[in-house]
Amino acid sequence: MKYALKHKSFKTQAIYLFVSTLMLTSCGASKSGNSAVKDASLPKPDQVLASIDKVNTHWQETHPEPASAFWHPAAYHTGNIEAYKVTGTKDFLDYSTAWAEHNDWKGAKSDDKSTWKYNYGETDDHVLFGDWQIAFQTYIDLYTLEGSKDPSKIARAREVMEYQMSTPKNEYWWWADGLYMVMPVMTKLYEVTGNEQYLDKLNEYLTYADSIMLDEETGLYFRDAKYVYPKHKSLNGKKDFWARGDGWVFAGLAKVIQDLPADATHRREYIDRFKKMAVTLKEAQQPEGYWTRSILDPEHAPGPETSGTAFFTYGYLWGVNNGILDAKTYLPVVEKSWKYLSVVALQENGALGYVQPIGERAIPGQVVDVNSTADFGVGAFLLAASEMYRLVKTN
Repeated sequence: MKYALKHKSFKTQAIYLFVSTLMLTSCGASKSGNSAVKDASLPKPDQVLASIDKVNTHWQETHPEPASAFWHPAAYHTGNIEAYKVTGTKDFLDYSTAWAEHNDWKGAKSDDKSTWKYNYGETDDHVLFGDWQIAFQTYIDLYTLEGSKDPSKIARAREVMEYQMSTPKNEYWWWADGLYMVMPVMTKLYEVTGNEQYLDKLNEYLTYADSIMLDEETGLYFRDAKYVYPKHKSLNGKKDFWARGDGWVFAGLAKVIQDLPADATHRREYIDRFKKMAVTLKEAQQPEGYWTRSILDPEHAPGPETSGTAFFTYGYLWGVNNGILDAKTYLPVVEKSWKYLSVVALQENGALGYVQPIGERAIPGQVVDVNSTADFGVGAFLLAASEMYRLVKTN
């Protein structure tokens, strides 16, 4: 049985870290990569920290009461935890802890397994619906950050996911967003339990998702089966890939690859998929640094959008930081996207603008402006900013 790093002996940790270093080198980390970072026009570490503090303090001060465990507050907390990791700001940690306690360390709260559903639903019987499972990511992070002292914090996560894995069904992830919501739950629970079934089922569920949403030509994902080309087309007859939907996937793959052991069976497949998405997305970035809501048809819903752009920025930065993506190739992408996020999207008072409201597609004519903000968009910004800080603080 494999265990998380914190359970390993000192000798095993040393070996693990040595192998990890070799993996980074083999994946592309090099002196030339460091040179590319130094040559890029990137912010100073203190500037990034100031942006994190400005955005997150504004959000928490204007939203003092804990929200539900549904997907959009939970997505915010995935970013808040990363902000805590790089800043050490205890208020950030306390905010997520209070939210977890408010929700009893659960997602949807039904205890009657015979009623558990995985179709769309906002009620307590939709326990197997991924939008209620994303909360488990933060609960597991809080559990590991405290040094694994209280297993009750992840008891519900284990109960739900282990029940789900005991069923013969594989169609749990039927929409692109679900890949961000739940894939990292599987790898995080693998890390703390050593149960290989989490990785096996992750791949099984992802294979089903690929069969209904993945476009092999571009490497991008349609939001769900309703939007597959040519049944559905953009205004100009093109494939209609929703930016936030593919942002969920790109960011989700980064989180999964980060958590996987170096020798995991499907790790190389996930890396290849991540890199293919990176190529396509690079070509679709607008000169101003953002991605439009319909990625390959800018005229479908023109103008800036922050949530998709932030998730893409996070993915690119994570890829560069971990030697998966070539720094020379992709730092120009994040130079432009970070300038958009930190100068255009981020307002003087700390609010984050141009976040498309809750939805599932790029909508022609929908107003997305400086006043458009949302918890999940703030979470995405915090993910990107945290990775930007990790990049610039060491170079």
